[in-house]
Formats: sequence, structure tokens, C-alpha cells
Amino acid sequence: QVQLMESGGGSVQAGGSLRLSCATSGYTSSGGYMGWFRQAPGKEREGVAGIGRDGSTSYADSVKGRLTISRDNEKRTLYLHMNNLKPDDTAMYYCARAQLTGYLTPPLQSSQYDTWGQGTQVTVSS
Repeated sequence: QVQLMESGGGSVQAGGSLRLSCATSGYTSSGGYMGWFRQAPGKEREGVAGIGRDGSTSYADSVKGRLTISRDNEKRTLYLHMNNLKPDDTAMYYCARAQLTGYLTPPLQSSQYDTWGQGTQVTVSS
């Protein structure tokens, strides 16, 4: 059974940093696409960053230059390095897997992803 489990969330002040981790089990994380999504109260879930098997990445415009996605296939772990955090980054963060292939860049649409973790909360205070 495929499982994803996020960790690393917490509360920080604006300008601070966090590193989120997503441990995978039940399959190798080296395949398909992996992504990070977030959802704030009252808002739709949005794609933050995606990474392909070849290491290609994609980012939402709102996080470019501040958030970095990476994956360690040996450890079967996905990461989201978050720097210069802003109050608008406050949300529940989810990692997800897509079995699709063939995109020029990793997709950031939640409908393309079939397996999700439970989420980890990130709160940024001003």
C-alpha cells in the first residue's frame, strides 16, 4: 500500500525557514512526479512545487526564489526547503504523487496527482 507522510511543519516568524519532509513507502519514490501542495482556510488547494524523475522542477510564481523542492530517491523522501517565509505561506502543506509521465515540466494541478499525505501545518506570523 502506497503511503506518504509529511513532517517538519511548525510556527515561524516572517523571514524564517522550515524544511518539510515527505517519507514514502509501498513504492519507490523515484518514479513519476512528486509535488507539494498547500491549502489555506477558505481557499482552494494550490500547487506549490513539483519534481520529476529526471530532477526537473516547477514552481508556483508566488514561491519562486524562496521555496526549493528536492528528492532523495535512496531515502525515498521528498523535501521542500522554505526560506524567507511570509504570512501568506500559512497553510496545510501536502505532498502527493502522480503516476503520469510525459509532461515537459512537473504538473502543479492537484487533479493530476493520485496519492496524498495527511498534511503538515505551516504557520508564519508577522
